[in-house]
Amino acid sequence: MSHANKVIIISGASGSGKTTLVNHLLTYQIELNLDFSVSACTRKKRQLETSGKHYVFLSKEEFKNKIALNEFLEWEEVYSGCFYGTLKASTNKILDAGQNILFDVDVKGAHKIKDYFKSQAISIFIQPPSIAIAKARLINRGTDSGQELNMRLSKIKHEIELGQKMDYQLLNGELDVAQKEIYNLVKNFLHL
Repeated sequence: MSHANKVIIISGASGSGKTTLVNHLLTYQIELNLDFSVSACTRKKRQLETSGKHYVFLSKEEFKNKIALNEFLEWEEVYSGCFYGTLKASTNKILDAGQNILFDVDVKGAHKIKDYFKSQAISIFIQPPSIAIAKARLINRGTDSGQELNMRLSKIKHEIELGQKMDYQLLNGELDVAQKEIYNLVKNFLHL
């Protein structure tokens, strides 16, 4: 795949606030010529989420069928029985349209996408100020069951370790500071 456009990969530990920072970048969608890569997943749709906008919600059977057909750029069983992935067709559609693409993915997926696009991509890992703060953010978010919350919490240390191998690590302690930092990182990478 040879596209001139650039790839921005955002990942982070659970409770790091990565989705908040991704949404901030999307407020500059026109200026940065960005389009958002909508991931596919098998988890249940949360209240206020729309299929095709937040995620492409698939059954496990549909997801596994797409794996067998090699339709994913990357995919991962992030939590037991819960699959997430990036469809090649949607990625190609954005890049072929002449836009830069913004990914919000788990840390393993981020590494796979970076390996695929190499210097055409920048990978940014969002880190919470502490595990205690990440836990408080997840609890306050109120979107996960007790079991899902425990799974997310058990993975935070490992996610942070993997995140150290990404191009940049951005601490999300003060939101306004983190928003300025991520905007500047992306703008500089795009040479705008």
